[in-house]
Amino acid sequence: MQYRALDVDGPATGRPAEEHADLNLALHGYEVTGAYRGVGDCKGGADDPKAPQLHTLFADQRTPTFAAVYQIYDWNWDCSCRGNLLTDPHVTLAGWSATPGEVLHLPDSGYDVGGGYEALVLYASEERITLKYTLDDDVVIGYTIHVENVCVEPSLLALYRAWNDAGRGELPALRGGQPFGRALAGEIRLAIRDSGAFLDPRSRQDWWQARPQGSSRPLEFTRK
Repeated sequence: MQYRALDVDGPATGRPAEEHADLNLALHGYEVTGAYRGVGDCKGGADDPKAPQLHTLFADQRTPTFAAVYQIYDWNWDCSCRGNLLTDPHVTLAGWSATPGEVLHLPDSGYDVGGGYEALVLYASEERITLKYTLDDDVVIGYTIHVENVCVEPSLLALYRAWNDAGRGELPALRGGQPFGRALAGEIRLAIRDSGAFLDPRSRQDWWQARPQGSSRPLEFTRK
């Protein structure tokens, strides 16, 4: 598969991407929580018709089975070290059942960063990727998605590394629904942010609004 890069606004980072906690979710880390595992109605959730729709991560556009849910650790920029677990919202990372080797796609949205592309690759390694729905080389404004336990498509990873090494004047871009990798094992993990803040990936109003309403129970959390 062929990928191309777009000019970015930035770079805003003053440190290598591998060592930047906004880009590399592995620096935060996370822990399993016993919260509800499933999609539901968020109290106070805001409907953004252009928001990324998470069912389009999968070729069959399914609402996935939740294998686990997690809380991500905060990041303390003063010491460049891990902080406490984020507890508002109660869930900041979803673990979804997947078939090893299953192709994963950029979640479709109503946004366009130019030429029909919807997102940039802000960070990529052999097993994780960070995607941003603006041309900014940071997570300050707009939606950001982190996907863990993914084998990033080798040509996309090579393109990211080439532009990262060249100073990040350009970064790879993806169209909605374009494949970016394959599930490494039986569970993939996804976190979504809006203007830097980690949000609850279970919220139907925000990320699953294109799916049938069904009968899943309301969730006891409030979106920031």
